Amino acid sequence: MDTSEFWATIEAARSAVTADRPFAEALTDELAGRTKDDILRYQERFDEASGAVYRWDVWAAAYLIGGGCSDDSFMDFRAGLVALGRDWYEKAAAAPDRLAEHPAVIAAAGSHRDEALFDEETNYAAARAFRRITGDEEDFYEAWTEYEASHDRLGHDSDDDMGEDFDFDDAAEMHTRLPRLAALYLGDITGHEPTNATLQSACQARS
Repeated sequence: MDTSEFWATIEAARSAVTADRPFAEALTDELAGRTKDDILRYQERFDEASGAVYRWDVWAAAYLIGGGCSDDSFMDFRAGLVALGRDWYEKAAAAPDRLAEHPAVIAAAGSHRDEALFDEETNYAAARAFRRITGDEEDFYEAWTEYEASHDRLGHDSDDDMGEDFDFDDAAEMHTRLPRLAALYLGDITGHEPTNATLQSACQARS
C-alpha cells in the first residue's frame, strides 16, 4: 500500500461515516475487506503519518484544543488528524495553526468542549480488522511484530525530530507560535476570553 492508496482507504472510510457509524468503525469495516498483508501495510503507512506530526508545534495545537494533552492523548490527536483526510492532515502538518479554520475546532471552542479531533479508536482499526479475519486480535500484534522485524522499521516518535520545544503554559508564547488557535482558546493576548467576533472571524477565514 503506497501513500496514495493509504489516503484512498481513509477517504473510503470517511465517505461511509454516518451519525450511527463513526469513522473508526467505518475504517475497520473497510480494512476488514482487505487481506492481512494489506492491513499490515496500512498500519505501516498509518504509523508514518502519525509519526510525521509527532512535533512540538502540533502538540501545542493539541494542548490548546484539548485543554491540555498527555502523551497518550497526543497519540489520539494525531490519529484524529489522519481521520480528517489528506487535505486537512497536510494543512495541519504544514502549519498547525490552520486548525483554527476547521469547523469542528471552531464549534468546540465556542462551546468550551475539548474533544475535537481526538480519535482514540482510530489507532486500533487495523487490529480490530485483523481480528475479523483471524478471530483473535492478538494475531495482529504478533503479525505486526514480525512485519516490523522483516522490514527493518525504525520508530518515528523520536525527540530528535520534534522541532523546538516551548512552554505550552506560557500564553504569550502560544500566541506567538499559534496565534489563531490561541485567540480561539485563550482569548486575546491580554487574557480576555474569546469573543463572538473572534469565532466569526475564524469562520470567515475557512470560507
